[in-house]
Amino acid sequence: MMRIGHSRDRHPLKEGKPLRLGGIDIESEAGAVAHSDGDCLLHALTESMLGALALGDLGSHFPDTDARYEGADSAELLKIVAGWLKTRGYTIVNIDTTVFLERPKLAAYVPRIRACIAELLEVDKDCISVKATRGEGLGSIGRGEAVEAECVVLVQKRSGVAYL
Repeated sequence: MMRIGHSRDRHPLKEGKPLRLGGIDIESEAGAVAHSDGDCLLHALTESMLGALALGDLGSHFPDTDARYEGADSAELLKIVAGWLKTRGYTIVNIDTTVFLERPKLAAYVPRIRACIAELLEVDKDCISVKATRGEGLGSIGRGEAVEAECVVLVQKRSGVAYL
């Protein structure tokens, strides 16, 4: 059995804050304003995995009202949800992501982001797609006020594995 999950995450940007995407630090004048580390790419990916498992959204598991998650490392949250995926007998078939960010351009970072996600999820980087696009001056993305990421994940149930 195959299942698909989809999610989108957006954060406002603020000068002087760090920018982290896909588990790596990005050189930028502005970074995400968030309760956690603000890695919207890992947030979208983690929530996509939750969606594929029909387990709700990121906020229901790691609420921004809970002090335990203040400044949380999004990579650690991703690994928790990846564990839930494995426990339920699923493996990742492929991941397709898009980051929406006016600046900086992300092309030079994409190979490192793919490698980081592959390492975090213990999958081959060839099943991970990371794309980046700009807002072309339109909307909050185009004005450099926000960063957004969208993700689709396809998972497959391993044969002979029952939910524990």
